[in-house]
Amino acid sequence: MTTNGTDNIREEKRIWQTKAARSSRQLQTKFTTVSGEPIDLLYTPDDIAHINYLNDLGFPGEFPYARGIHHNMYRGKLWTMRQFAGFGSPEDTNERYHYLLQHGQTGLSVAFDLPALMGRDADEPLSEGEVGICGVSVSSLADMEILFKGISLKDISTSMTINAPAAMLLAFYVAVAEQQGAARSELRGTIQTDILKEYIAQKEWIYPPQPSMRIVADMIEFCANEMPQWNPVSVSGYHIREAGSTAAQELAFTLADGFAYVEECLKRGMDVDDFAPRLSFFFNSHLDFFEEICKFRAARKIWAKRMRNKYGAKNPKSWTLRFHTQTAGCTLTAQQPENNIVRTAFQALAGVLGGTQSLHTNSMDETLALPSEKAVKIALRTQQIIAYETGVTNTIDPLGGSYFVEALTDKMEKEAEAYFEKIDALGGVIPAIEAGFFQREIAEAAYRYQLELDAKEKIIVGVNEFAEEEAEPDIPILVISPEVEIKQRKRLGELRQSRNSSAVEETLAALNQAAADGTNLMPKLLDCTRAYVTLGEMCSSLTKVFGVHEEIAVF
Repeated sequence: MTTNGTDNIREEKRIWQTKAARSSRQLQTKFTTVSGEPIDLLYTPDDIAHINYLNDLGFPGEFPYARGIHHNMYRGKLWTMRQFAGFGSPEDTNERYHYLLQHGQTGLSVAFDLPALMGRDADEPLSEGEVGICGVSVSSLADMEILFKGISLKDISTSMTINAPAAMLLAFYVAVAEQQGAARSELRGTIQTDILKEYIAQKEWIYPPQPSMRIVADMIEFCANEMPQWNPVSVSGYHIREAGSTAAQELAFTLADGFAYVEECLKRGMDVDDFAPRLSFFFNSHLDFFEEICKFRAARKIWAKRMRNKYGAKNPKSWTLRFHTQTAGCTLTAQQPENNIVRTAFQALAGVLGGTQSLHTNSMDETLALPSEKAVKIALRTQQIIAYETGVTNTIDPLGGSYFVEALTDKMEKEAEAYFEKIDALGGVIPAIEAGFFQREIAEAAYRYQLELDAKEKIIVGVNEFAEEEAEPDIPILVISPEVEIKQRKRLGELRQSRNSSAVEETLAALNQAAADGTNLMPKLLDCTRAYVTLGEMCSSLTKVFGVHEEIAVF
Protein backbone atom coordinates (compact mmCIF):
# COMPACT_ATOMS: atom_id res chain seq x y z
CA MET A 1 0.00 0.00 0.00
CA THR A 2 1.61 3.16 -1.17
CA THR A 3 2.34 5.31 1.87
CA ASN A 4 3.85 8.79 2.05
CA GLY A 5 7.13 9.19 3.89
CA THR A 6 8.42 5.63 3.51
CA ASP A 7 12.00 6.83 3.26
CA ASN A 8 11.61 8.57 6.60
CA ILE A 9 9.93 5.52 8.12
CA ARG A 10 12.78 3.33 6.88
CA GLU A 11 15.39 5.54 8.52
CA GLU A 12 13.41 5.84 11.76
CA LYS A 13 12.95 2.08 11.84
CA ARG A 14 16.72 1.59 11.46
CA ILE A 15 17.32 3.88 14.43
CA TRP A 16 14.65 2.09 16.48
CA GLN A 17 16.17 -1.31 15.68
CA THR A 18 19.53 -0.11 16.96
CA LYS A 19 17.95 1.00 20.22
CA ALA A 20 15.97 -2.22 20.53
CA ALA A 21 19.08 -4.34 20.02
CA ARG A 22 20.91 -2.47 22.79
CA SER A 23 18.18 -2.27 25.37
CA SER A 24 16.00 -5.34 24.97
CA ARG A 25 16.29 -8.96 25.97
CA GLN A 26 15.52 -11.60 23.38
CA LEU A 27 14.45 -15.15 24.02
CA GLN A 28 16.69 -17.84 22.60
CA THR A 29 13.99 -18.88 20.17
CA LYS A 30 14.02 -19.35 16.42
CA PHE A 31 11.64 -16.66 15.15
CA THR A 32 10.33 -18.35 12.05
CA THR A 33 6.98 -19.64 10.89
CA VAL A 34 6.17 -23.34 11.17
CA SER A 35 7.38 -23.55 7.57
CA GLY A 36 10.74 -22.04 8.49
CA GLU A 37 10.20 -18.58 7.02
CA PRO A 38 12.10 -15.91 9.02
CA ILE A 39 9.92 -13.28 10.66
CA ASP A 40 11.10 -9.73 11.21
CA LEU A 41 10.89 -8.16 14.64
CA LEU A 42 8.52 -5.45 13.40
CA TYR A 43 6.65 -4.58 10.21
CA THR A 44 5.90 -1.00 9.12
CA PRO A 45 4.43 0.82 6.10
CA ASP A 46 7.84 0.49 4.48
CA ASP A 47 7.34 -3.27 4.13
CA ILE A 48 4.23 -2.81 2.02
CA ALA A 49 5.03 0.45 0.25
CA HIS A 50 5.12 -1.35 -3.12
CA ILE A 51 1.57 -2.67 -2.75
CA ASN A 52 -1.14 -0.77 -4.60
CA TYR A 53 -4.42 -1.27 -2.78
CA LEU A 54 -6.78 -1.24 -5.75
CA ASN A 55 -4.60 -3.35 -8.05
CA ASP A 56 -3.07 -5.80 -5.57
CA LEU A 57 -5.83 -6.21 -2.98
CA GLY A 58 -9.08 -4.66 -4.15
CA PHE A 59 -12.42 -5.04 -2.43
CA PRO A 60 -14.13 -8.26 -1.33
CA GLY A 61 -16.02 -9.88 -4.18
CA GLU A 62 -13.86 -8.13 -6.76
CA PHE A 63 -10.66 -8.99 -8.63
CA PRO A 64 -8.12 -10.13 -7.45
CA TYR A 65 -10.20 -11.35 -4.45
CA ALA A 66 -7.40 -11.09 -1.88
CA ARG A 67 -9.95 -9.95 0.68
CA GLY A 68 -12.60 -12.56 -0.10
CA ILE A 69 -14.72 -13.85 -2.96
CA HIS A 70 -18.09 -12.43 -1.84
CA HIS A 71 -19.07 -8.79 -1.42
CA ASN A 72 -20.59 -9.38 2.00
CA MET A 73 -18.81 -12.62 3.03
CA TYR A 74 -20.11 -13.97 6.36
CA ARG A 75 -22.66 -11.19 6.79
CA GLY A 76 -24.55 -12.80 3.94
CA LYS A 77 -23.90 -16.50 4.66
CA LEU A 78 -21.71 -18.30 7.15
CA TRP A 79 -19.31 -20.94 5.95
CA THR A 80 -20.73 -24.46 5.61
CA MET A 81 -20.01 -26.40 8.79
CA ARG A 82 -18.99 -29.93 7.82
CA GLN A 83 -17.66 -32.75 9.95
CA PHE A 84 -15.70 -35.39 8.05
CA ALA A 85 -17.56 -38.53 9.05
CA GLY A 86 -17.58 -42.16 8.07
CA PHE A 87 -16.84 -45.39 9.89
CA GLY A 88 -17.90 -49.00 10.01
CA SER A 89 -20.88 -50.06 7.97
CA PRO A 90 -23.16 -47.78 5.93
CA GLU A 91 -25.76 -48.19 8.68
CA ASP A 92 -23.28 -46.92 11.32
CA THR A 93 -22.37 -43.85 9.31
CA ASN A 94 -25.98 -43.10 8.35
CA GLU A 95 -26.79 -42.99 12.07
CA ARG A 96 -23.87 -40.57 12.64
CA TYR A 97 -25.08 -38.31 9.80
CA HIS A 98 -28.53 -38.03 11.33
CA TYR A 99 -26.89 -37.24 14.70
CA LEU A 100 -24.76 -34.47 13.19
CA LEU A 101 -27.65 -32.94 11.26
CA GLN A 102 -29.74 -32.90 14.43
CA HIS A 103 -26.95 -30.96 16.19
CA GLY A 104 -26.66 -28.18 13.64
CA GLN A 105 -24.28 -29.45 10.96
CA THR A 106 -25.16 -27.85 7.62
CA GLY A 107 -23.42 -30.19 5.17
CA LEU A 108 -22.25 -33.79 5.00
CA SER A 109 -18.67 -34.94 4.41
CA VAL A 110 -18.02 -38.60 3.65
CA ALA A 111 -14.89 -40.44 4.77
CA PHE A 112 -14.41 -43.77 3.00
CA ASP A 113 -12.41 -46.73 4.26
CA LEU A 114 -9.08 -47.76 2.74
CA PRO A 115 -10.47 -50.48 0.46
CA ALA A 116 -12.88 -47.97 -1.11
CA LEU A 117 -10.12 -45.36 -1.45
CA MET A 118 -8.07 -47.92 -3.37
CA GLY A 119 -10.99 -49.07 -5.54
CA ARG A 120 -11.34 -52.46 -3.84
CA ASP A 121 -14.39 -54.32 -2.64
CA ALA A 122 -14.83 -55.30 1.01
CA ASP A 123 -14.49 -59.00 0.20
CA GLU A 124 -11.16 -58.78 -1.64
CA PRO A 125 -8.16 -60.43 0.09
CA LEU A 126 -6.25 -57.14 0.29
CA SER A 127 -9.19 -55.52 2.10
CA GLU A 128 -8.96 -57.89 5.05
CA GLY A 129 -8.61 -56.05 8.35
CA GLU A 130 -9.33 -52.62 6.84
CA VAL A 131 -13.07 -52.75 6.17
CA GLY A 132 -14.80 -49.82 7.87
CA ILE A 133 -11.73 -48.95 9.94
CA CYS A 134 -10.71 -45.48 8.69
CA GLY A 135 -14.03 -44.62 7.06
CA VAL A 136 -17.27 -46.11 5.86
CA SER A 137 -17.26 -49.28 3.78
CA VAL A 138 -18.90 -48.73 0.37
CA SER A 139 -18.56 -51.36 -2.34
CA SER A 140 -21.73 -50.90 -4.41
CA LEU A 141 -24.88 -48.91 -5.00
CA ALA A 142 -26.55 -51.06 -2.34
CA ASP A 143 -24.17 -49.64 0.30
CA MET A 144 -24.72 -46.09 -0.94
CA GLU A 145 -28.48 -46.50 -0.67
CA ILE A 146 -28.11 -47.36 3.01
CA LEU A 147 -25.54 -44.61 3.63
CA PHE A 148 -27.99 -41.86 2.63
CA LYS A 149 -31.21 -43.48 3.83
CA GLY A 150 -33.63 -40.85 5.13
CA ILE A 151 -31.49 -37.96 3.82
CA SER A 152 -32.83 -35.92 0.91
CA LEU A 153 -29.85 -35.43 -1.38
CA LYS A 154 -31.43 -32.52 -3.22
CA ASP A 155 -31.68 -30.63 0.08
CA ILE A 156 -28.15 -31.17 1.43
CA SER A 157 -24.65 -30.34 0.23
CA THR A 158 -22.38 -33.38 0.34
CA SER A 159 -18.61 -33.62 0.14
CA MET A 160 -16.95 -36.95 -0.67
CA THR A 161 -13.25 -37.47 -0.07
CA ILE A 162 -12.17 -40.00 -2.66
CA ASN A 163 -9.82 -39.77 -5.60
CA ALA A 164 -8.69 -42.70 -7.75
CA PRO A 165 -12.21 -44.25 -7.89
CA ALA A 166 -14.03 -40.90 -7.60
CA ALA A 167 -15.95 -41.39 -10.87
CA MET A 168 -17.49 -44.61 -9.56
CA LEU A 169 -18.54 -43.05 -6.25
CA LEU A 170 -20.04 -40.07 -8.07
CA ALA A 171 -22.07 -42.54 -10.15
CA PHE A 172 -23.27 -44.23 -6.93
CA TYR A 173 -24.35 -40.86 -5.51
CA VAL A 174 -26.18 -39.80 -8.67
CA ALA A 175 -27.99 -43.14 -8.82
CA VAL A 176 -29.21 -42.80 -5.22
CA ALA A 177 -30.43 -39.26 -5.96
CA GLU A 178 -32.28 -40.54 -9.03
CA GLN A 179 -33.99 -43.17 -6.87
CA GLN A 180 -35.14 -40.35 -4.57
CA GLY A 181 -36.58 -38.46 -7.55
CA ALA A 182 -33.95 -35.71 -7.54
CA ALA A 183 -32.72 -34.19 -10.77
CA ARG A 184 -28.98 -34.15 -11.37
CA SER A 185 -29.17 -30.38 -11.73
CA GLU A 186 -30.42 -30.11 -8.13
CA LEU A 187 -27.45 -31.87 -6.54
CA ARG A 188 -24.99 -29.72 -4.60
CA GLY A 189 -21.65 -30.81 -3.27
CA THR A 190 -18.08 -31.76 -4.04
CA ILE A 191 -16.12 -34.88 -4.81
CA GLN A 192 -12.38 -34.60 -4.32
CA THR A 193 -11.11 -36.37 -7.49
CA ASP A 194 -7.65 -34.77 -7.15
CA ILE A 195 -5.52 -37.62 -8.45
CA LEU A 196 -2.40 -35.49 -8.98
CA LYS A 197 -1.94 -34.94 -5.25
CA GLU A 198 -2.16 -38.70 -4.79
CA TYR A 199 1.01 -39.16 -6.84
CA ILE A 200 2.57 -36.22 -4.99
CA ALA A 201 1.63 -37.00 -1.40
CA GLN A 202 -1.08 -39.45 -0.38
CA LYS A 203 -0.18 -42.42 -2.62
CA GLU A 204 -3.69 -43.80 -3.17
CA TRP A 205 -3.80 -44.37 -6.92
CA ILE A 206 -4.90 -47.05 -9.37
CA TYR A 207 -4.05 -46.02 -12.92
CA PRO A 208 -1.03 -44.16 -14.37
CA PRO A 209 -1.20 -40.34 -14.50
CA GLN A 210 -2.33 -39.85 -18.10
CA PRO A 211 -5.42 -42.13 -18.06
CA SER A 212 -6.21 -40.80 -14.58
CA MET A 213 -6.24 -37.27 -15.99
CA ARG A 214 -8.58 -38.46 -18.73
CA ILE A 215 -11.03 -39.75 -16.10
CA VAL A 216 -10.88 -36.41 -14.24
CA ALA A 217 -11.61 -34.52 -17.46
CA ASP A 218 -14.53 -36.89 -18.15
CA MET A 219 -15.98 -36.05 -14.75
CA ILE A 220 -15.49 -32.31 -15.21
CA GLU A 221 -17.16 -32.44 -18.62
CA PHE A 222 -20.06 -34.57 -17.35
CA CYS A 223 -20.71 -32.28 -14.38
CA ALA A 224 -20.47 -29.13 -16.52
CA ASN A 225 -23.23 -30.55 -18.74
CA GLU A 226 -25.38 -32.43 -16.23
CA MET A 227 -24.66 -31.20 -12.68
CA PRO A 228 -24.15 -27.42 -12.75
CA GLN A 229 -24.18 -27.06 -8.94
CA TRP A 230 -21.66 -29.84 -8.32
CA ASN A 231 -17.90 -29.40 -7.88
CA PRO A 232 -16.29 -32.32 -9.77
CA VAL A 233 -12.80 -31.63 -8.39
CA SER A 234 -11.59 -30.33 -5.05
CA VAL A 235 -7.93 -29.57 -5.69
CA SER A 236 -6.37 -30.62 -2.44
CA GLY A 237 -3.41 -29.12 -0.67
CA TYR A 238 -4.49 -30.72 2.57
CA HIS A 239 -2.68 -34.01 2.04
CA ILE A 240 0.38 -32.27 0.62
CA ARG A 241 0.66 -30.37 3.90
CA GLU A 242 -0.05 -33.46 5.98
CA ALA A 243 2.85 -35.17 4.18
CA GLY A 244 5.20 -32.52 5.57
CA SER A 245 5.26 -29.65 3.08
CA THR A 246 5.69 -26.02 3.98
CA ALA A 247 2.81 -23.57 3.59
CA ALA A 248 4.39 -22.14 0.43
CA GLN A 249 4.78 -25.63 -1.05
CA GLU A 250 1.17 -26.46 -0.24
CA LEU A 251 0.09 -23.24 -1.92
CA ALA A 252 2.23 -23.69 -5.03
CA PHE A 253 1.79 -27.41 -5.58
CA THR A 254 -1.98 -27.24 -5.07
CA LEU A 255 -2.47 -24.39 -7.51
CA ALA A 256 -0.13 -26.04 -10.03
CA ASP A 257 -2.36 -29.13 -9.89
CA GLY A 258 -5.41 -26.94 -10.44
CA PHE A 259 -3.84 -25.32 -13.49
CA ALA A 260 -2.99 -28.80 -14.84
CA TYR A 261 -6.67 -29.80 -14.68
CA VAL A 262 -7.64 -26.57 -16.45
CA GLU A 263 -5.13 -27.27 -19.21
CA GLU A 264 -6.35 -30.87 -19.60
CA CYS A 265 -9.90 -29.64 -20.18
CA LEU A 266 -8.75 -26.94 -22.57
CA LYS A 267 -6.90 -29.59 -24.61
CA ARG A 268 -10.23 -31.40 -24.90
CA GLY A 269 -11.72 -28.29 -26.49
CA MET A 270 -13.85 -27.20 -23.54
CA ASP A 271 -14.46 -23.50 -22.93
CA VAL A 272 -12.78 -22.44 -19.71
CA ASP A 273 -15.85 -20.61 -18.46
CA ASP A 274 -17.97 -23.75 -18.88
CA PHE A 275 -16.09 -25.65 -16.17
CA ALA A 276 -13.78 -23.37 -14.16
CA PRO A 277 -16.54 -21.88 -11.96
CA ARG A 278 -17.13 -25.35 -10.48
CA LEU A 279 -13.52 -26.15 -9.61
CA SER A 280 -12.96 -25.90 -5.87
CA PHE A 281 -10.03 -26.23 -3.48
CA PHE A 282 -9.27 -27.89 -0.17
CA PHE A 283 -6.59 -26.48 2.09
CA ASN A 284 -5.01 -27.40 5.39
CA SER A 285 -5.13 -24.93 8.27
CA HIS A 286 -1.96 -25.48 10.27
CA LEU A 287 -0.92 -23.93 13.56
CA ASP A 288 1.07 -20.90 12.43
CA PHE A 289 -1.87 -18.53 12.64
CA PHE A 290 -0.76 -15.67 10.40
CA GLU A 291 1.03 -17.84 7.86
CA GLU A 292 -2.16 -19.80 7.22
CA ILE A 293 -4.29 -16.68 6.80
CA CYS A 294 -1.76 -15.24 4.35
CA LYS A 295 -1.68 -18.53 2.42
CA PHE A 296 -5.42 -18.36 1.82
CA ARG A 297 -5.28 -14.73 0.74
CA ALA A 298 -2.36 -15.39 -1.63
CA ALA A 299 -4.15 -18.41 -3.15
CA ARG A 300 -7.11 -16.28 -4.21
CA LYS A 301 -4.86 -13.68 -5.81
CA ILE A 302 -2.78 -16.17 -7.77
CA TRP A 303 -5.78 -18.13 -9.06
CA ALA A 304 -7.64 -15.00 -10.13
CA LYS A 305 -4.71 -13.57 -12.05
CA ARG A 306 -3.82 -16.83 -13.80
CA MET A 307 -7.37 -17.65 -14.77
CA ARG A 308 -8.00 -14.23 -16.27
CA ASN A 309 -4.60 -13.40 -17.73
CA LYS A 310 -3.23 -16.80 -18.82
CA TYR A 311 -6.29 -18.94 -19.52
CA GLY A 312 -8.53 -16.17 -20.82
CA ALA A 313 -11.49 -16.75 -18.52
CA LYS A 314 -14.08 -14.01 -18.92
CA ASN A 315 -16.62 -15.07 -16.29
CA PRO A 316 -15.67 -13.60 -12.88
CA LYS A 317 -16.82 -16.86 -11.29
CA SER A 318 -13.93 -18.56 -13.09
CA TRP A 319 -11.54 -16.19 -11.32
CA THR A 320 -12.78 -16.88 -7.80
CA LEU A 321 -11.02 -19.55 -5.77
CA ARG A 322 -13.56 -21.24 -3.51
CA PHE A 323 -12.12 -23.47 -0.84
CA HIS A 324 -12.88 -25.84 2.00
CA THR A 325 -10.61 -25.90 5.03
CA GLN A 326 -9.79 -28.72 7.40
CA THR A 327 -7.78 -28.21 10.52
CA ALA A 328 -4.39 -29.95 10.55
CA GLY A 329 -4.56 -33.60 11.52
CA CYS A 330 -0.76 -33.80 11.67
CA THR A 331 -0.71 -31.31 14.57
CA LEU A 332 -2.93 -33.43 16.81
CA THR A 333 -1.12 -35.29 19.57
CA ALA A 334 -1.87 -38.51 21.41
CA GLN A 335 -0.21 -36.94 24.46
CA GLN A 336 -2.59 -34.69 26.42
CA PRO A 337 -5.28 -35.03 23.74
CA GLU A 338 -7.50 -32.35 25.28
CA ASN A 339 -4.89 -29.83 24.04
CA ASN A 340 -6.09 -30.70 20.55
CA ILE A 341 -9.33 -28.83 21.22
CA VAL A 342 -7.32 -25.62 21.60
CA ARG A 343 -5.15 -26.34 18.55
CA THR A 344 -8.21 -26.98 16.43
CA ALA A 345 -9.91 -23.79 17.59
CA PHE A 346 -6.98 -21.59 16.52
CA GLN A 347 -6.68 -23.41 13.19
CA ALA A 348 -10.41 -23.03 12.56
CA LEU A 349 -10.21 -19.32 13.39
CA ALA A 350 -7.38 -18.91 10.87
CA GLY A 351 -9.56 -20.57 8.22
CA VAL A 352 -12.42 -18.18 8.97
CA LEU A 353 -10.19 -15.10 9.01
CA GLY A 354 -8.70 -16.35 5.76
CA GLY A 355 -12.14 -16.42 4.13
CA THR A 356 -12.99 -20.13 3.83
CA GLN A 357 -16.30 -21.27 2.28
CA SER A 358 -16.61 -24.43 4.36
CA LEU A 359 -14.82 -25.85 7.35
CA HIS A 360 -14.14 -29.15 9.09
CA THR A 361 -12.76 -29.10 12.62
CA ASN A 362 -10.82 -32.18 13.71
CA SER A 363 -11.82 -33.98 16.88
CA MET A 364 -9.48 -34.21 19.85
CA ASP A 365 -9.26 -38.00 19.75
CA GLU A 366 -8.38 -38.54 16.08
CA THR A 367 -4.80 -39.59 16.78
CA LEU A 368 -6.18 -42.45 18.86
CA ALA A 369 -9.17 -43.66 16.85
CA LEU A 370 -12.07 -42.49 14.74
CA PRO A 371 -13.80 -39.71 16.68
CA SER A 372 -16.40 -40.43 19.32
CA GLU A 373 -19.76 -38.65 19.31
CA LYS A 374 -18.68 -36.44 22.21
CA ALA A 375 -15.47 -35.40 20.47
CA VAL A 376 -17.32 -34.68 17.23
CA LYS A 377 -19.83 -32.51 19.05
CA ILE A 378 -17.03 -30.48 20.68
CA ALA A 379 -15.42 -30.00 17.27
CA LEU A 380 -18.69 -28.78 15.77
CA ARG A 381 -19.38 -26.51 18.75
CA THR A 382 -15.92 -24.97 18.16
CA GLN A 383 -17.10 -23.72 14.76
CA GLN A 384 -20.37 -22.49 16.20
CA ILE A 385 -18.60 -20.52 18.94
CA ILE A 386 -16.37 -18.86 16.34
CA ALA A 387 -19.42 -18.03 14.22
CA TYR A 388 -21.75 -16.75 16.91
CA GLU A 389 -19.65 -15.59 19.88
CA THR A 390 -16.29 -14.17 18.78
CA GLY A 391 -17.46 -11.31 16.55
CA VAL A 392 -15.00 -12.17 13.78
CA THR A 393 -17.80 -12.45 11.22
CA ASN A 394 -18.91 -8.86 11.70
CA THR A 395 -16.49 -7.37 9.17
CA ILE A 396 -14.69 -8.78 6.14
CA ASP A 397 -10.98 -9.61 6.23
CA PRO A 398 -10.36 -7.83 9.55
CA LEU A 399 -6.59 -8.46 9.34
CA GLY A 400 -6.34 -6.88 5.89
CA GLY A 401 -4.05 -3.86 5.94
CA SER A 402 -1.86 -5.24 8.70
CA TYR A 403 1.72 -4.49 7.70
CA PHE A 404 2.74 -8.02 8.68
CA VAL A 405 -0.19 -9.80 7.01
CA GLU A 406 0.14 -7.92 3.73
CA ALA A 407 3.92 -8.36 3.62
CA LEU A 408 3.66 -12.10 4.31
CA THR A 409 0.84 -12.55 1.79
CA ASP A 410 2.97 -10.84 -0.84
CA LYS A 411 5.98 -12.98 0.04
CA MET A 412 4.01 -16.22 -0.21
CA GLU A 413 2.67 -15.21 -3.60
CA LYS A 414 6.23 -14.63 -4.84
CA GLU A 415 7.42 -17.98 -3.44
CA ALA A 416 4.58 -19.78 -5.23
CA GLU A 417 5.45 -18.08 -8.52
CA ALA A 418 9.05 -19.23 -8.13
CA TYR A 419 7.82 -22.82 -7.73
CA PHE A 420 5.66 -22.49 -10.86
CA GLU A 421 8.79 -21.58 -12.80
CA LYS A 422 10.57 -24.70 -11.53
CA ILE A 423 7.60 -26.92 -12.42
CA ASP A 424 7.34 -25.41 -15.90
CA ALA A 425 11.06 -25.97 -16.44
CA LEU A 426 10.50 -29.68 -15.73
CA GLY A 427 7.77 -29.82 -18.37
CA GLY A 428 4.69 -29.48 -16.18
CA VAL A 429 3.08 -31.26 -13.25
CA ILE A 430 3.11 -34.83 -14.58
CA PRO A 431 6.77 -34.78 -15.72
CA ALA A 432 7.63 -33.20 -12.35
CA ILE A 433 5.80 -36.04 -10.56
CA GLU A 434 7.64 -38.63 -12.66
CA ALA A 435 10.94 -36.91 -11.86
CA GLY A 436 10.16 -37.02 -8.13
CA PHE A 437 10.37 -33.23 -7.78
CA PHE A 438 7.36 -32.76 -5.50
CA GLN A 439 8.15 -35.82 -3.43
CA ARG A 440 11.73 -34.67 -2.74
CA GLU A 441 10.68 -31.12 -1.89
CA ILE A 442 8.13 -32.34 0.65
CA ALA A 443 10.46 -34.94 2.17
CA GLU A 444 13.22 -32.37 2.65
CA ALA A 445 10.80 -29.90 4.27
CA ALA A 446 9.49 -32.59 6.63
CA TYR A 447 13.04 -33.58 7.56
CA ARG A 448 14.04 -29.97 8.33
CA TYR A 449 11.01 -29.55 10.57
CA GLN A 450 11.75 -32.77 12.45
CA LEU A 451 15.29 -31.57 13.11
CA GLU A 452 13.86 -28.36 14.57
CA LEU A 453 11.59 -30.38 16.88
CA ASP A 454 14.46 -32.61 17.95
CA ALA A 455 16.55 -29.53 18.78
CA LYS A 456 13.56 -27.88 20.52
CA GLU A 457 13.79 -24.96 18.13
CA LYS A 458 10.09 -25.59 17.66
CA ILE A 459 7.90 -26.61 20.59
CA ILE A 460 4.93 -28.96 20.63
CA VAL A 461 3.26 -28.62 24.00
CA GLY A 462 3.02 -31.94 25.77
CA VAL A 463 5.41 -33.67 23.36
CA ASN A 464 8.89 -32.15 23.32
CA GLU A 465 8.16 -29.69 26.14
CA PHE A 466 5.71 -29.61 29.07
CA ALA A 467 5.42 -33.39 28.80
CA GLU A 468 3.81 -35.46 31.53
CA GLU A 469 3.79 -39.07 32.55
CA GLU A 470 0.40 -40.21 31.40
CA ALA A 471 -1.82 -43.19 31.85
CA GLU A 472 -4.18 -44.25 29.12
CA PRO A 473 -6.16 -41.22 27.84
CA ASP A 474 -9.31 -40.67 29.86
CA ILE A 475 -11.53 -40.12 26.83
CA PRO A 476 -13.95 -42.51 25.10
CA ILE A 477 -12.47 -44.39 22.14
CA LEU A 478 -14.53 -45.54 19.17
CA VAL A 479 -13.75 -49.16 18.32
CA ILE A 480 -14.84 -50.75 15.03
CA SER A 481 -16.15 -54.25 15.56
CA PRO A 482 -14.83 -57.11 13.38
CA GLU A 483 -18.51 -57.83 12.73
CA VAL A 484 -18.53 -54.90 10.29
CA GLU A 485 -16.24 -56.74 7.87
CA ILE A 486 -18.22 -59.97 8.22
CA LYS A 487 -21.46 -58.08 7.55
CA GLN A 488 -20.09 -56.24 4.51
CA ARG A 489 -18.66 -59.41 2.98
CA LYS A 490 -22.00 -61.18 3.47
CA ARG A 491 -23.89 -58.29 1.86
CA LEU A 492 -21.60 -58.40 -1.17
CA GLY A 493 -22.05 -62.14 -1.52
CA GLU A 494 -25.82 -61.79 -1.46
CA LEU A 495 -25.64 -58.93 -3.96
CA ARG A 496 -23.62 -60.97 -6.43
CA GLN A 497 -26.17 -63.79 -6.18
CA SER A 498 -29.26 -61.60 -6.61
CA ARG A 499 -28.24 -59.19 -9.39
CA ASN A 500 -28.62 -59.75 -13.14
CA SER A 501 -25.29 -61.28 -14.20
CA SER A 502 -25.93 -60.59 -17.90
CA ALA A 503 -26.42 -56.88 -17.17
CA VAL A 504 -23.17 -56.88 -15.18
CA GLU A 505 -21.21 -58.38 -18.07
CA GLU A 506 -22.82 -56.12 -20.69
CA THR A 507 -22.28 -52.88 -18.78
CA LEU A 508 -18.67 -53.76 -17.95
CA ALA A 509 -17.98 -54.56 -21.61
CA ALA A 510 -19.46 -51.20 -22.64
CA LEU A 511 -17.35 -49.46 -19.99
CA ASN A 512 -14.15 -51.00 -21.33
CA GLN A 513 -15.07 -50.10 -24.89
CA ALA A 514 -15.61 -46.47 -23.85
CA ALA A 515 -12.25 -46.51 -22.09
CA ALA A 516 -10.57 -47.76 -25.24
CA ASP A 517 -12.25 -45.41 -27.72
CA GLY A 518 -12.18 -42.21 -25.67
CA THR A 519 -15.92 -41.90 -25.00
CA ASN A 520 -16.85 -40.13 -21.76
CA LEU A 521 -16.89 -42.79 -19.05
CA MET A 522 -19.53 -41.31 -16.74
CA PRO A 523 -22.67 -42.55 -18.58
CA LYS A 524 -21.15 -46.04 -18.78
CA LEU A 525 -20.27 -45.98 -15.09
CA LEU A 526 -23.86 -45.02 -14.30
CA ASP A 527 -25.08 -48.00 -16.34
CA CYS A 528 -22.74 -50.27 -14.37
CA THR A 529 -23.92 -48.75 -11.11
CA ARG A 530 -27.60 -49.36 -11.87
CA ALA A 531 -26.73 -52.99 -12.67
CA TYR A 532 -25.11 -53.21 -9.20
CA VAL A 533 -21.63 -53.76 -10.58
CA THR A 534 -19.32 -53.30 -7.60
CA LEU A 535 -16.65 -50.65 -7.15
CA GLY A 536 -13.88 -53.23 -7.32
CA GLU A 537 -15.28 -54.79 -10.48
CA MET A 538 -15.41 -51.46 -12.29
CA CYS A 539 -11.92 -50.40 -11.19
CA SER A 540 -10.39 -53.79 -11.95
CA SER A 541 -12.03 -53.88 -15.38
CA LEU A 542 -10.54 -50.51 -16.35
CA THR A 543 -7.03 -51.66 -15.43
CA LYS A 544 -7.20 -53.94 -18.48
CA VAL A 545 -7.28 -50.80 -20.64
CA PHE A 546 -5.38 -48.26 -18.52
CA GLY A 547 -2.88 -50.41 -16.63
CA VAL A 548 -1.71 -49.89 -13.04
CA HIS A 549 0.61 -47.15 -11.79
CA GLU A 550 3.89 -48.07 -10.12
CA GLU A 551 5.94 -45.33 -8.52
CA ILE A 552 9.61 -45.08 -9.39
CA ALA A 553 11.94 -44.60 -6.41
CA VAL A 554 13.14 -40.99 -6.31
CA PHE A 555 15.64 -41.04 -3.42
